[in-house]
Amino acid sequence: MKNTRDYIALALDNIDDTGALEALIRETSDSVGVYKLGLEQFTRFGPGVLDLVRSAGRKIFLDLKFHDIPNTVAKAVRAACGLNVDYMTIHTQGGIDMMKAAAEEAAKAAHRPKILGVTLLTSINQSALNCELGVSMPTNEYVLHLAQKAVEAGLGGIVCSAADLEAVAPSIPAGFEIVTPGIRPAGADVNDQKRVATPEWAIKNGATLLVVGRPITGAENPGKAAEDIKNSLERAI
Repeated sequence: MKNTRDYIALALDNIDDTGALEALIRETSDSVGVYKLGLEQFTRFGPGVLDLVRSAGRKIFLDLKFHDIPNTVAKAVRAACGLNVDYMTIHTQGGIDMMKAAAEEAAKAAHRPKILGVTLLTSINQSALNCELGVSMPTNEYVLHLAQKAVEAGLGGIVCSAADLEAVAPSIPAGFEIVTPGIRPAGADVNDQKRVATPEWAIKNGATLLVVGRPITGAENPGKAAEDIKNSLERAI
């Protein structure tokens, strides 16, 4: 049975030294099952930073959002598979050929990660989608379209806003991961996220993994903040 902590992926952003990262992982690992390292930390510290998560015995979520021609993305996925990560991200807007190339490359790996297709960033709202990106569809319809293409391409899951869960989750096959960023406990600041939800609401509406960042990393007591979210999920599941 899935441990409650395995529903929580802690985003290790905005931390500029490995000592602080190691301390944060140590403080929170009782309540967190997955640690997400993105462009900032991977660029700053290099692949060696992943060892901090391995030493805690937790899963690694490498969030680099590959987006390029299919051959280049396939080679990047091959290289990332060599790091023995559990999840990695690509952009679904790279197209179905690119997604298929990523999925096929991951399937060859000895330690096969789940390839997650990022649909629409949580910083993009309806106005930005229509006026800046030139997409005329409502956000939830566009996200559903991208999610269906991710399924067709053979990915292991998607990343989508909690605001899109009700539109997307019913159309996603069983066992397909739905990873939801922009998670904020009730009363927390939303910061630069424009489409957010509470952990309980997201789980009840189909999310299988919740990405939480500043509500934990910015808390006075990160271990307690992580524990509080874990306890709220235990009541919701």
